Amino acid sequence: MGELINTVDTTVTIGSVTLQNPVLAASGTFGFGREMADWLDLSRLGGICSKGLTRLPRAGNPPPRVAETSCGMLNSVGLQNPGLDHFIKEELPFMRRQGCAVIANVAGQTQDDYVTMCRRLDDEPLDAIELNLSCPNVHEGCMLIGSDAVQIERLLKKVRAVTSNPLWAKLTPNVTNVTTMAQAAAAGGADAVVLINTLLGLAIDRRSRRPVLRNNTGGLSGPAIKPVALRMVAEVSQAVDLPVIGVGGIMSGEDAIEFLIAGASAVEIGTASLIRPAACLEILDEMVQIARTEDMNTLSAYSGTLRYW
Repeated sequence: MGELINTVDTTVTIGSVTLQNPVLAASGTFGFGREMADWLDLSRLGGICSKGLTRLPRAGNPPPRVAETSCGMLNSVGLQNPGLDHFIKEELPFMRRQGCAVIANVAGQTQDDYVTMCRRLDDEPLDAIELNLSCPNVHEGCMLIGSDAVQIERLLKKVRAVTSNPLWAKLTPNVTNVTTMAQAAAAGGADAVVLINTLLGLAIDRRSRRPVLRNNTGGLSGPAIKPVALRMVAEVSQAVDLPVIGVGGIMSGEDAIEFLIAGASAVEIGTASLIRPAACLEILDEMVQIARTEDMNTLSAYSGTLRYW
């Protein structure tokens, strides 16, 4: 059931998935929700996207792996995670008890990795699987697959054959034409697409003349990428008959509603949670307040209302 906050219905649907509101915690900056539980009521979230999971535990990239930028941050964490077995045994039960949707973010080095993990997760109590096809900090696997439309379609078809879970394809902006990648995901059987992951960037230490990050490059997130994300959400939502989940630089309720107007059905909050742990709920409350002042009875009514000149 969705929420009715001060007469504004916050319920949204993503294919077969019904969320109590359109605000999801993005993968990577929210962990599995344990740390954030001290700061906000997780049951009020639309859902939590897990830390990016790999088949085996992964230590990630060597430090330093985070660097501030003028309007955001670079990260090169490199998919540090405890592995699928630990997630199923320790983290998933905790997430399920929080009263919001649970989305497992899955990454792999090979297509077989994705297939193996999604088959294993098919019997688990998930609301959706988010296929990470877009991590820019791992120089194999997800990034290579996510920049090739043929591989995206092939992977989606393989995964679709082994799981009944809804599949959300999280796509990279680091391609020539993101619409082509979204169309490939749709052709392969995706139930939704998530746009965008981080933009590949570089920070330099002038004194040492070396990159700040030990991995040399990292993914740019935060307010700086919002215009790019909005443009891609708008383009894909008009070209593909799939729900779009918008992510990238959302710091306020106004930002989130702009993503809905561009064509998103829901949004994910990433970097904002690192700055303000309660950002997800603050953004939701701001969205509801805006809707009230504009006499909107539902948040979903904003979706896809962009009018181009």
